[in-house]
Amino acid sequence: MGTAVLPSSSHGFENECREIHECWGRTNRLIRALANRTRVERKQIRETYKTMYGEDLASFLFRRSNSINSGQSLAKASAALLMWMLDSCERDAVVAREALKQDDIDFKALVEIFVGRKSSHIALMKQAYQARFKSQLEQDIINIDPPHSFQKILVAFGASHKAHEMDVSQHVAKCDARRLYEVGEGSAGGIEEAVVLEIFSKRSIPQLKLTFSCYKHIYGYDYIKSFKRENSTEFENTLKLVIKCMCNPLSYYAKELHGGIKGRGERGSSLTRVMVSRAEVDMNEIQKVFKKKYGVELRDSICESLPSGDYTDFLLALASKTLCS
Repeated sequence: MGTAVLPSSSHGFENECREIHECWGRTNRLIRALANRTRVERKQIRETYKTMYGEDLASFLFRRSNSINSGQSLAKASAALLMWMLDSCERDAVVAREALKQDDIDFKALVEIFVGRKSSHIALMKQAYQARFKSQLEQDIINIDPPHSFQKILVAFGASHKAHEMDVSQHVAKCDARRLYEVGEGSAGGIEEAVVLEIFSKRSIPQLKLTFSCYKHIYGYDYIKSFKRENSTEFENTLKLVIKCMCNPLSYYAKELHGGIKGRGERGSSLTRVMVSRAEVDMNEIQKVFKKKYGVELRDSICESLPSGDYTDFLLALASKTLCS
């Protein structure tokens, strides 16, 4: 029986796949083999592994992460490597599912997806979610119980991503900014949630960013600065976080990294999510903001605050990768 011919796109990664296949108990070798690979290289490695061993590399890593009982660092490292090897749409689908499955739903993870991705990506992510979990993401969000302000905004973003104009309009932005003022600070009562949600459901993310820029230009301060610091409603607090993620993502992600490193919230969950999802997007810029905000390099903060081990090594590899790219 002849040897199977590998696809030309996969040529050159056979040795790496053999090493990966033989690394079942050696996570540090997996990190060295995979952490510094580009998105294209990871895809080719995954294709080659499938051809050679008849199993998706992501499935191999999933089995591995679930079989590890010898230490939290090993389990975290394996889970992080799995996320790293997934296609970005698959990864967001998995992140969304895990966020929804938690007893205390991780709304931040869902906001980061709906606010930080293009509509074309969201559509593919929803398809990946339905194919993998046999459920519709939007319906799962609608079914969240008890209801939450994050839920309302996520549903609005879901509608926005389905149908909106690609081009942004200065006129529409100015009109929306004035409308937000009239139903917010310019009114006797609190924010009219229905109006905010209507605008969010009908405008693209770029259009919303322009609206908040116009708001600051017209009224001299950021929209979220108009919220009362005392006795803020749940909706107002939710809106603050969503707008920060939308309009100042570098500062938002730097803060998430700092909180994850220092152990606030679900250390490992937000830390892994941000490091993996932003590594090939804007991590260099995030690291600069991190240094400016906290007076320390991201790598140094990781080394100082996290225990040594495979998980920390993986994070450091991602940080070093972005610095060299």
